[in-house]
Parts: sequence; C-alpha cells; structure tokens
Amino acid sequence: MRSLSLLPIIGVISIVTMLVIPMSPVLLSLLLIINLATSLTVLLVAMTTKEPLQFSAFPSLLLIMTLFRLALNISSTRLILTQGYAGQVIETFGSFVIGSNVVVGMIVFIILVIVQFIVITKGAERVAEVAARFTLDAMPGKQISIDADLNSGLITEAEARTRRRTIEQEADFYGAMDGASKFVKGDAIATMIIVAVNILGGFVIGMVQQGMGFQTALSTYTLLSVGDGLVSQMPALLLSTATGLIVTRSGTNQDFGSDMLDQLLSYPVTLYIVAGVLTVLGLFSPIGIFVTGPVALLLAYSAYSMSRRRAALEVRERQQAEQEQAKTTKSPESMYRLIQIEPIEFEFGYAIVPLADASQGGDLLERVALIRRQVALDLGIVVPMIRFRDNIQLRPNEYVIRIHGTEAARYELLPGHFLAMAGAVADPNVVGISTKEPAFGLPAEWIGESVRERALMSGYTVVDPPSLIATHLTELIKRFAGSLVGRQEVKGLLDSVKERQPVLVEELVPQLLTVGEIQKVLANLLDERVSIRDLPSILEALSDQARFTKDVDLLTEAVRQRLSRQITAQIRAAGAAPITAITLSQATERSIEEHLSRTDQGTYLALDPRVAQQLLKGVADHMGRLAALGKSAVLLVSPNIRAHVRKLLQRSLPDVFVLSYAELDPDAPIESGGVVNV
Repeated sequence: MRSLSLLPIIGVISIVTMLVIPMSPVLLSLLLIINLATSLTVLLVAMTTKEPLQFSAFPSLLLIMTLFRLALNISSTRLILTQGYAGQVIETFGSFVIGSNVVVGMIVFIILVIVQFIVITKGAERVAEVAARFTLDAMPGKQISIDADLNSGLITEAEARTRRRTIEQEADFYGAMDGASKFVKGDAIATMIIVAVNILGGFVIGMVQQGMGFQTALSTYTLLSVGDGLVSQMPALLLSTATGLIVTRSGTNQDFGSDMLDQLLSYPVTLYIVAGVLTVLGLFSPIGIFVTGPVALLLAYSAYSMSRRRAALEVRERQQAEQEQAKTTKSPESMYRLIQIEPIEFEFGYAIVPLADASQGGDLLERVALIRRQVALDLGIVVPMIRFRDNIQLRPNEYVIRIHGTEAARYELLPGHFLAMAGAVADPNVVGISTKEPAFGLPAEWIGESVRERALMSGYTVVDPPSLIATHLTELIKRFAGSLVGRQEVKGLLDSVKERQPVLVEELVPQLLTVGEIQKVLANLLDERVSIRDLPSILEALSDQARFTKDVDLLTEAVRQRLSRQITAQIRAAGAAPITAITLSQATERSIEEHLSRTDQGTYLALDPRVAQQLLKGVADHMGRLAALGKSAVLLVSPNIRAHVRKLLQRSLPDVFVLSYAELDPDAPIESGGVVNV
C-alpha cells in the first residue's frame, strides 16, 4: 500500500514532464486511452457511491485529471503541428466524426463542445456553488441539533463527535467541489481554443512550410484537430457528468442506479398512463402501432411486475414486523427495558414544546448543556443525560421534574408572561398574578410584556419562562446531587483521577476503601453542597483517615476538615465581609454530646423530642432575625457533634449551613450572630 500511495506523486511529476518533453504518437495514443478509461471509471464510481463523502478525493482527482488532459492536448498539438500526425487514436476519432464532410464534422464537434460547456459544465458549477453555500449556512443548525440529541440522551458522546466530524467534512468537500468545478469550466474553454489554434496553425504550416494545397491542408489538419478535440472532450464530458452526479446527490443509503429505479418505478399507475398514451399515439397517428406498441407493452409489463412485487414486499414486511413484535414482547430484554428508569426526567405539556424545539426558536436544550457544564464546575460531578419528553396527561403549561422516576418538582407556567420578584421595596404600579418562584419558594408575580420595563426600572428581578425552568432544574440537580452520584459514576471519577495520579487511587482502592464507601462519603458532601471537584484532596484525606476507621460519618468529617478553605470560601459573602455565625452554648453542646449513642452500626443522636424542638426553634429564630437584617448566617458547632446536628436540622431547616470550628479558615473574619441556649 505504501508503494501504491506513491503512484499519484509519480503521476503528477510525469504530467509536468509531458508539458515540455515531446512524445511519440504511439505513447500519446496509449495515454489517451488511459485518460478515457480513467474518466469512465470515475463516472461509474460517482454513480455507485451512496453519499458524496464516500468519494471525498474527487475534487483533488478532478484537478489532476484536468491537468493530465491539458498535458495531452499540448503533446498532441506539438505532434499535429510538427509531424502532421498524432497517432491512431486521434486520427480514428477525427475520421469518425468528420467522415467525408469537413463542414458537417465541424458542426457536430461544435455542438458537442456547446453541450459540454453550457449544459453540463455550467450546471455542475452552479450546483456546486449553491451546495457549498447552503452547506456552510446549515452548519450552525446541524451543530445545535447534535447538541440537542446529545443532551436528550438520543446519542452518545462518540456518536456526537462522529456527526460533527461528518458535518465538517461535508463543508470541506462542497467547498472543494465549488473550486474544482472552475477547473472543468476552464478546461472546456481551453479545448475550444486549442482546436482553433491547431486548425489555423496547421493550415498555415501545411501550405507555407510543407507546400500542401488549400483543400489538402484544410482536410488534414481539420481532421487531426477535431480528432484531438474530440478525444479530449469525451473524458471531459464524463468527468463533468461525474461532477454533476456527485454534487446533486441527496442524502440516501443507496447508489444512484438503485435510487433511480426505485423512485421511477415506485408508481405503477404512472407507467400504465404512459403506456396508454403511447398506444393511442400509435393507433391514431401516422407513427404507427408497430413503433409505439413495443414500448407501451414494456411499460405496462413493468408496471404489472412492480405492482405484484410491491404487494408481496408489503406482505413480507408486515409478517416480519409481527414476528419481531411478538418476539420482542416475549423476550426478557423487553421486560428489563420496562423497569429501567432515567436519573433525571423532564416532562412537559404541549404548550412548552416550543421552548424545547430548536426549529421553533426554543433554546431550552442549549440551556441544559450549559447547566451540565455549570454543575460540573460548581460541584465537580458529571450530570447524567436529562431525558426530555412531552406528556399529554399534564396541563398544557405544566412541567414535572423526576429524579430516579420519582416526582421531585411540579410547576405551571403562565404563557406570555414573565416572572417578577420584588427587590427591597415593591412598586405598587407593578401589578400581576401572585405566585411563588419554584426554585427557592420566593413570592413573585406573573407580569405581562407591558409591565416588564417598569418592573426592571423598579429593581425587580424579571425572568422569562426558559430561564425560570433552567434555574429550577439547576437547583434541583444541586439538591439531589448526592443521589445522582452512584457507584458507576464514582468509578468514572476515580478513573479520571487515576490517569493523572495513579498512585493515589491504587493506594486507596480497594486496599483501604471500596468504591461504595467512597460513594457514600461523596454523597454526604454533595448533600451539603460541598464541591467534590478537588477529588485528589478528598482521596488523600480518605487515605489518611481510612487506616483508623471505616465509619462513613467520621470519614466525611475528616474530608470536610481537609477542604476547610474551600468550604469557607463557599460560605463567605463577596468581598471581605465576615461570616455571621450562630453558636450553641456550652451546656447545649455538652447535652448533645451526652446523648450520642454509639453502636456497631454507627453513632446516633438520641435527643429528647422536646429539647430537639427547642433547639430547632432557637436556630430558626436567630436565622429569621438575621435574615430581616439582610444577613445570612451559619451554625457553628464542635467537630464531634457537627454531623449529628446537621442531620437534626436537615428536615426542618435544610438550607442552614452547619460548620465545625475545624472547617473554618483561620484567616476568615467571623462575627457573632447569637447563641442558642436550650
């Protein structure tokens, strides 16, 4: 194969050599036959390819073939003008066209050139230009469609890369075809000029230098010139036809011959009609039935055969479909598909379809791609594919978000409106339909387009329905991030770290911890919205602590202490604002620690229900008081009770950050927000 790959290089060098070195008529005849055979081969390949990219080398091949043909023209011109003979091939083609009449032969040749130049070459050039333009214009839409299919889970990442590569190759191919078609056009013009030069130059040389008579010189050099032009135009005609076939092929899965037969013969009724017209034409016109009758019979028989074949094919396809359906219904694999659930599902009513359909201007799927990217940056996890589907059982403007098949949120949009949330002071002129923002439960109003500008000027936060859905979906993903990261996802994260730091992963897994135990630690961190993006630091902390304990809660606390700077930076307000911390009194912390129950299954907090209610009420009162002052606070406790206090507050106060003293950055400023005493 390496030796064969050198043939194009040798061929181009030989072509360049032909431009300056004379050759014998025998060699020229051989090369002309090779040119004709190669052009015919290219035409047949163009007809049998199923899609243009299967013949992606065609633009470059077209350029080389054009250069080869021009080199042959120059060599033949040199022989015609110097020897008055250019080989048997050119003489045979000239005699075949001209015959005994020079004028008729010239007219036939000119008609052939006109057909080549105006009809085929010009048409192929125009089609290539339009195809290149439309292919480039359609690239953004195709890219968006691929992203949408990828986000909805219809295709994999590898399939998306393959389709993007195909789009790029199509753009490059049609752009190259647009340029290559110009060479075909120029070659047709050059052939006409060369023929004219050969006739005039040969006529002058024959009469002046060789002493021929007028009729002899005209006949000799016209025959050779027309033969030379014809033997050049035949391969050029084949290549021009191949160019037109390549650039006019639409997306099919069959070759040109199969497409043509399937589509022309797919309507038997039309063949019957044509057969009837030919029969009438033969019976009631001087043409005669003996001329039109055979063609009419052939068409009628073809229509009859096609009808029977189509009926048999439909019966066979229906039987196969029934068999496949019965086989699929009975197979165990179909049962497994029924019980499979998606990690994240987004179901919506029919009125929300335009928001998710890119062809209708919707950009919801693009926003989902940005959501997955943002969550990866914020939490360090790869969000599973989100399955989008419409549900006619929902109200038109309603949507439901499911996590692992269970409904996690439901909300109904108001069409043609915007959701407005007031700032510090509400504007009485901004009047809408009262509602609640779905992501955070804040009071809001649905307002129309006419009030939107007024709301923005009054400091309202105004969002459109796609942004509202995107925000709601983002918050739900962050809230349920711990349940979205299973063992398989953790295995993928560990593999990505292993590529860069193999020793770290090999030391930890499976010698010290299993993938399941690491998954539980990561889920605990994500449940409290602690990013696991710095996974190497997390694994190092687990390696250090796993030698002493396998308790998941203790391992989680050790990791949180290792990530103290990250957690502090996450909680601190922008700038140099101090952290407002609510603390528990020493007596309260001591009471909680005394009620810790340690068993073989772990450590649990067995606190009196009345004391627990008082603790919850005290924390809630302090949080509400600070919120009224525009401050967000955290609950700061001792390291040994932090996890248990967090579990106690999780159900009633899920948004409260519970930190231990060991998790605070020593350089972070802190201010007291109050002390809870139970």
